[in-house]
Order: sequence, then C-alpha cells, then structure tokens
Amino acid sequence: MRPSLPGGVIALGFVSLFMDISSEMIHGLLPLFVVGTLGASAAVLGLIEGLGEATASVVKLISGMMSDRIGRRKPLAVAGYALSALTKPLFAMAGVPGVVLAARLADRVGKGIRGAPRDALVADLVPPEQRGAAYGLRQSMDTVGAFIGPLAAIALMAAFAGNVRLVFWLAIIPALVAVAVLVLYVREPEARSSSAPRPRFSRASLAALGPGFWLVVAIGAVLTLARFSEAFLILRASEAGLAMVYAPFVLVVMNVVYALAAWPLGVLSDRIGRRGLLIGGFAVLIFADLLLAFSPGLWGVLAGVAVWGLHMALTQGLLAAEVAAAAPTNLRATGFGIFNLVTGMALLLANGLAGWLWAVQGAAVAFSAGAGFAAAGLFGLAVLARRRKATR
Repeated sequence: MRPSLPGGVIALGFVSLFMDISSEMIHGLLPLFVVGTLGASAAVLGLIEGLGEATASVVKLISGMMSDRIGRRKPLAVAGYALSALTKPLFAMAGVPGVVLAARLADRVGKGIRGAPRDALVADLVPPEQRGAAYGLRQSMDTVGAFIGPLAAIALMAAFAGNVRLVFWLAIIPALVAVAVLVLYVREPEARSSSAPRPRFSRASLAALGPGFWLVVAIGAVLTLARFSEAFLILRASEAGLAMVYAPFVLVVMNVVYALAAWPLGVLSDRIGRRGLLIGGFAVLIFADLLLAFSPGLWGVLAGVAVWGLHMALTQGLLAAEVAAAAPTNLRATGFGIFNLVTGMALLLANGLAGWLWAVQGAAVAFSAGAGFAAAGLFGLAVLARRRKATR
C-alpha cells in the first residue's frame, strides 16, 4: 500500500480551494461590474485582464528566483496569499475603473509571488514517487474552488437582491481562511533552511537547468498555444445556441470533469509513469479541439468542453511534476517561475492568435489550429521520451 500524502500537501490543497472560491466569487461578476456598474468599455475590461495576467507571469519568475536564493518557500507563499486576500475589499470599494485595475494588478502580483514557491514546496514535501498524486490533489482542490466560487456568487446575488458590492465584501472570508490554513497547517521542511550555497539568477544557473528542463518548458508552451482561454469555449457554446444566462454552465462542466479526474490521474501517474498519460492528454486535447471545431449542435460542443476538462486533468498536474523532476533541487522554484512565465506569455499569444483566426476564418479554423499545436506537442513528448531513454 502506498503511503498517504503528507498533511502539508493536503493543507496546501485547501489553501488553493479557499482562495479560488474567493477569487472566482469576484471574477465571475467583475466583467458586469466594470462595464455595467462603473460604465467602462469592453476595451478597458480587456486591458485590466491582460495587464493582470502579464504581471502575474513576470512576478512568478522573480518570486521563484527569490525563493531559491533565500532557500525558503513558505514566507513568500504566505506573502502572496495575504496580498491577494487584502485586495478583495478594494473591489467592493471601487468607484472608478482605475481602482479595479489597481486591485486586479495587486491581486495578480499576489498570485505571482506565491505561485512558484508554492509549487516548489509541494515537491519539497513529498518523495518523487508521490509527486503526481500531490500535484493532482492540489489541482483538483483548486478546480473545486473554481466552480464553487461562481456558484456561490450566483446564490449570494440572488439572496441579496443583486448587491454585487456585498458579494465582493463577503469574498474576503474564504481568502482569509486560505491564509490562516497556510500559516497554521503547512510546515516547511527543515532541509530548506540549510547553509548550502544559494544560486543566483545567471547564465550559469540557466545552463544548470539542463536541456531536459527546457524541453519540458517548450512542451508546456506548445500545449498552452493549443488550448488558449476558456472564454473561447463560452463563445463557441453561445454560437451553438446556449443562452447568455447559462454561460457560466460551460465553465462548470469543464471544471467538474477537471476536478474529478486530476487527483486520480496524478495517483495513476505515480504507478505507471507520466509519459503515457501526458501523451494521452495531448491526444485528448486534439479530440476536444476537433469536437469544438466541427460539432454542429450544442450537445456536441458541451461534450467538447467536457473532453477539454479531461485534457486539463491529464496535463496540468503532470507537467508540474515534470518541472519538479527536471529542475535541480536548488533551482526548483526558479524552474517553476520560468515555466509559468513562458506559458503565461504563450497564453497571451494563443488568445491573440485564436481571436484573429476566429474573426477572419471562424471558430472551426481557430480550434483546428489548436489541434495542430497539440499535434506538435505530441512530437515534443516523443523527443523527450527518446532523450530520457538514451540517458538511462
């Protein structure tokens, strides 16, 4: 019988769950709040979201480097989660779009600060043979929060007669719970406080990451180009006949499948290896893209959304485990920072490319291009498999 996961990993899962509930309670209502209540344009909303995600990607790299340099994970993780929690009241108090932009940037800085150290801490807490299960559990619980949050927002809006500012105030409660769980129940391994030399971010450190790490980063970037933003799933369902009032149902379908499958698949990867499951994840994404490209009716599109969620479960936690395996221990957080930065930039490019293809040629071409990028990712996985076989 395999040993159970450490309590710290389970606690980190609850941290992700509660913070995602808080964030999605706000993000599910934020577009209507910015455009409807504050009177901003859709372009301003796009600027807020684009700057927020770009900021998070850059900060993840800086935070990862700092974590490796000081040899600690938890202090940066606490700082990041606490900053995100403290931004929640700013959304409730906002009277102009500029305040929302400031709050969104601060929230994404918090996400950037915590991301790489938290992911490295997961690897620090478990032996290599449990990493698939550990990352799968954290991803599952994070995704549970991603669909509980919007549902909670809908229920609270109904209960309080559409008082969106009150919902934003209430969102701080699960955020504070997340910070409390992290502070009280996650203990960093003593090994991280050793007096071993700390790396600097330099050309030598980048070289020390090794070709295997950079190939994992390349595969992650290609995968991100293949899947772009979930907003396109909603748009595709709308084209297929889904009424606007039911638009959040698209994300619920995707996240339910994602949450249910990520942990079991992570456990399975520890038993049979990650390579085959990752290959399956790329193949599943190709199938999802083709369903979304060519299904004529709403049920076919929703099936594509569900398959998309299965692809997320097959790839996201396992890619995190691949980064942890490929990066040297003393550069692990830096590795996660680089991986997150590259995939974040790839997501910006993917969204722009998908939007352009959609506008010029339609949804079928946009999703077909995604299938093409996924096929390229399959080729990269084959190269990675040959490289590892040759080094054994």
